[in-house]
Amino acid sequence: MNTFEVIKTVRVTEKGTVQSEKFNQYTVVADRRANKIQIRQAVEELFKVEVLDVRTMNVRGKLRRQRTLHAGKSPDWKKAIVTLEKGHKITLT
Repeated sequence: MNTFEVIKTVRVTEKGTVQSEKFNQYTVVADRRANKIQIRQAVEELFKVEVLDVRTMNVRGKLRRQRTLHAGKSPDWKKAIVTLEKGHKITLT
């Protein structure tokens, strides 16, 4: 898998902002087939940082219904919480 296929986006939320300030952790949306090693290598290559730890979880998509009787579902996705070494940061602009 290519680096840009492994990391889809960085999630910016209130909880994620607190994690980045206090614990130097960032939340990343990764490809569902990617493992921790691939995620670590992709983050280090894309953002030029040193990664200490990667924790992953598969997030189940929510059931949705919009103005119709037919129910739909948002897609499942993989969340990775990446801990960086001291002195390293991911700048989001």
